[in-house]
Amino acid sequence: MSIAQHIARITAELPEGVRLVAVSKYYPLEALREAYQAGQRIFGESRVQELCAKREELPADIEWHFIGHLQSNKIKYIAPFISLIHGVDSEKLLSEIDRQAAQAGRTLNCLLQVYIAREETKFGFSKEELLAFFESGAWRKLQNIRLCGLMGMASNTDDEAQIRHEFHNLKILFDTIKSDFQPDNDSFRELSMGMSGDYPIAIAEGSTLVRIGTAVFTSQGDS
Repeated sequence: MSIAQHIARITAELPEGVRLVAVSKYYPLEALREAYQAGQRIFGESRVQELCAKREELPADIEWHFIGHLQSNKIKYIAPFISLIHGVDSEKLLSEIDRQAAQAGRTLNCLLQVYIAREETKFGFSKEELLAFFESGAWRKLQNIRLCGLMGMASNTDDEAQIRHEFHNLKILFDTIKSDFQPDNDSFRELSMGMSGDYPIAIAEGSTLVRIGTAVFTSQGDS
């Protein structure tokens, strides 16, 4: 199947309100152009240098999402144009994004990354840290940040019950924060969870953004 066929198959599976983020990191410009021609407009990158280089070569109406672990000293390069930052994993990073957004004259859309996996290689707030952050009211001081929801990565495992449990708990946390701290924030509506191997489970558990690379851009997506 072609990239266009993969996109058509995946988007046909997505319920209303769920959007595909085509994870284009490491893939060549030709692959992104094929996806664009198939109607895909949201692309996710995890390396700032690669993201900036691709943006220069591709159509201006692409909605770029940063999905990787963002280093503080790289924020300034994407602040002028990025549409959504998925993986904000600390208050310190959030504060620096706020500062760089102000310098760029923008309000940046951000998702707070929650540590939900049983793996030390993942990043994110713990449930307790995130609730403490909202209870403290520190988020009210961020003048150039728009909090749009949460993001999480499930454990890399074949145990579907564990994956479902991790996504389910993240949805519960999202609902709690929405009702207790963000009830009047219409932008706080995104739950970014699910990748090529587990996105059907993520959708069933309430994901609104699925981050899919392999199943879009490679022949492995045929399986």
